[in-house]
Amino acid sequence: PARTPTERPPSAIHFNITPVNNLSGNNMQSNGEGQGQDSELSCLNSAQNGESSSAVGTHSNGVLTSTNNGNSVGAGLGSGTCVASTSSGSEVGSMKKKKRLSQSEEDVIRLIGQHLDGLGLNQTVDLLMQESGCRLEHTSATKFRNHVMEGEWDKAENDLNELRALMHSPNAIVRMKFLLLQQKYLEYLEDGKVLEALQVLRGELTPLKYNTDRIHVLSGYLMCSHAEDLRAKTEWEGKGTNSRCRLLDKLQTYLPPSVMLPPRRLQTLLRQAVELQRDRCLYHNTKLDSSLDSVTLLLDHVCSRKQFPCYTQQILTEHCNEVWFCKFSNDGTKLATGSKDTTVIIWQVDPESHQLKLLRTLEGHAYGVSYLAWSPDDTYLIACGPDDCSELWLWNVPTGELRTKMSQSHEDSLTSVAWNPDGKRFVTGGQRGQFYQCDLDGNLLDSWEGVRVQCLWCVGDGRTVLASDTHQRIRGYNFEDLTDRNIVQEDHPIMSFTVSKNGRLALLNVATQGVHLWDLQDRVLVRKYQGVTQGFYTIHSCFGGHNEDFIASGSEDHKVYIWHRRSELPIAELTGHTRTVNCVSWNPIIPGLMASASDDGTVRVWGPAPFLDTQENCSNMDS
Repeated sequence: PARTPTERPPSAIHFNITPVNNLSGNNMQSNGEGQGQDSELSCLNSAQNGESSSAVGTHSNGVLTSTNNGNSVGAGLGSGTCVASTSSGSEVGSMKKKKRLSQSEEDVIRLIGQHLDGLGLNQTVDLLMQESGCRLEHTSATKFRNHVMEGEWDKAENDLNELRALMHSPNAIVRMKFLLLQQKYLEYLEDGKVLEALQVLRGELTPLKYNTDRIHVLSGYLMCSHAEDLRAKTEWEGKGTNSRCRLLDKLQTYLPPSVMLPPRRLQTLLRQAVELQRDRCLYHNTKLDSSLDSVTLLLDHVCSRKQFPCYTQQILTEHCNEVWFCKFSNDGTKLATGSKDTTVIIWQVDPESHQLKLLRTLEGHAYGVSYLAWSPDDTYLIACGPDDCSELWLWNVPTGELRTKMSQSHEDSLTSVAWNPDGKRFVTGGQRGQFYQCDLDGNLLDSWEGVRVQCLWCVGDGRTVLASDTHQRIRGYNFEDLTDRNIVQEDHPIMSFTVSKNGRLALLNVATQGVHLWDLQDRVLVRKYQGVTQGFYTIHSCFGGHNEDFIASGSEDHKVYIWHRRSELPIAELTGHTRTVNCVSWNPIIPGLMASASDDGTVRVWGPAPFLDTQENCSNMDS
């Protein structure tokens, strides 16, 4: 049977809903009697606008409700929303209290607030802090910041006393005070207030007994004749907002982040995230731009394999026998290839299409050409032959003329060469015990007896030469003081090696072992790269790509292997050659261009996919 209005279940709560037009204030009264504390319920309303809508009140990050003739219709329930409802069976009131923020949530709100404040959205920041209940920074820090930016140095100094209790290091106060007084001193000097500046120097900075060397330097600025001279000598921007902002950045480093956030903290975190994603991207091969404007923050960073140089762009077939070596010039505009057919071919790289065109052929290398070395300025090219060759050729590349044909003895074996960084000398040697330093005319400057050289490299200091020998090691030889020392020791013969641009890393092709990466400074083996087939053929690998993040090597299984420097497993295997790949060279200027030389008589030029639907000849080896 239907109940009369006076009949109520003992567990229910009755609400007398007042029409919206009759509501006033921020509260909604509930009438009626219930049991215990359940007889009354108040619903928290939006802290932003303080408005109430019938039986539904929403927090500012909840969903707004609408009203129609005094009846409330909820458009949805978000965080911070509470609802009181009635039903014929039972009447239940529910209320979501404001969620207590976790530490990480408070940190995010503070980071957003700082960023918005930097954009000048001050009212938005105030509302965000008010609604969240967070504080952008400590009140003492805010006061300190304002006094610094306004140049009220005495007040800023007093603020430090309030901040002292909030600091982890008691010595931080002295350092901060020194930075404040230094700015004060320089601003006085710029304004021409020499006496006041002198008083700061003698009466305030010196008594701190901190960084006396810097105080001596500051005292010298008293002799500056005008403001421009002062700014030039101090490398200081001068009095104003910019220099005071830089001062605040330095001062903040002494304050805990709970007191004052590090400057531009959100941008720093986003930049770090972008850089980390780039570092983890196996195919990233472009210049790193530290600006966030160059990337989207809405998607993760991903580079496509189609942008990577693992597609055949050209096959150069002008050689008529095995091609033993290839090397791009230092400026990336030319490629030199040496062959068993006794010729060296110089190829011109088109800067737009990256296509290679035959520039000139250098002939007369009776034993074939197994090694090539460009001079630092790319004017000269030295060509060496195989083990039974006692000669080397020094060519003038622009003219195509042979400048020097050098041979010390018919019993010599000159199979490797390296240029001194000055471009006026080179070292050469071979496995029969020759190790010479010569000038551009082939005159012998120095020699090292009894060293059986397999491969050479000149260090950037201009004095030391790295040489791999028949004792499975790389040693450093100093031609000035005639000293030598062991740097790398392997368990198997080192067939060839190359060194990174910064001189820190060496890439070795080791017989029966493959490609090894060594740290020359720490003298430790960093990584062994897997996949390549290496017997006792001389195969030349290389560093490449932007920032030399990649490593490429030929292989006896007819493939070119590419690794990311940090990964032991190959990220690509390039197929197309039909015999052993003897040498790989990565263009030092164009990170998406690479060449490989093979016993099949061809040179392959590799680049990104010309079209998205190109049939791939690059195997994806992502781990």
